[in-house]
Amino acid sequence: MKIFFRLLLVFSFVITLPLLASEVLATVNGYDITEEEANIFIAKSIPGATYKDLDKVQKKIVVKQMIERRLVLEDAKKIHIEKSTGYQQELEKAKDKLMLDFWMKQKVEEINITKEEVKRYYLENSEKFIRPASVKVRHILVTTKEEAVAIISKLKNSKNLKNDFIELAKSESTGPSASNGGELDWFMYEQMVPEFSEAAFSIRVGTITTKPVQTQFGYHIIYLEDKKNKGLIPYEDIKPTIIKTLRLKRFKVKLEELYKSMRKRANITKNKSYLL
Repeated sequence: MKIFFRLLLVFSFVITLPLLASEVLATVNGYDITEEEANIFIAKSIPGATYKDLDKVQKKIVVKQMIERRLVLEDAKKIHIEKSTGYQQELEKAKDKLMLDFWMKQKVEEINITKEEVKRYYLENSEKFIRPASVKVRHILVTTKEEAVAIISKLKNSKNLKNDFIELAKSESTGPSASNGGELDWFMYEQMVPEFSEAAFSIRVGTITTKPVQTQFGYHIIYLEDKKNKGLIPYEDIKPTIIKTLRLKRFKVKLEELYKSMRKRANITKNKSYLL
């Protein structure tokens, strides 16, 4: 998932929920488009990314798209789209789906799973809970090898490597993570291009790559913040996931019983001609 290299080029018409106050990016006919709203908009295309992760060009694209989205929404309201037959039909379908989703969620959460069941499942299925190695890095992306070499030289004798790296990432990096000091989310080896992963996984925590790392996107200098080795995920970390798994398994059985019970109480007729 090469989050920091992908451009947002999607036009979403999904209506967002009311948002908490945050920085206003633009105002359209009195309506404030906030950074929080932009984060939701971006996450639909780039999971895990936020407005602050984008570079200046990407931010302009996002704000432009959100302004256009707002203008279309206002026009839709102006011509009373909500009164059209098609809209009303789709709205009813959406309501039905939402109701089914909430019914399912409520029924699943009603199922009680004991501590003993969770612990037993963890011990009996330990092979399912092996966590692959992953790393958390910061990186500086530049266009030329010469630029990368110069930055590495600046960092070689640094007495506060992490802080100096963050400042150089903010001022020199061309990647969308520059504003966050080059910070990237945790990732596994196969989630990045091979050259990037090879370099990130080969250095020690608290150090940088001593040679520029070339990929199709340019030249990188990588700082390794933290590393998790391959191993069994601790019980407390995986416990909520196991509870969900056991609830869903039990719910599948319970669902058949619910269907049988509801069918017995319901008045159901079938058009036999459609069964031929």
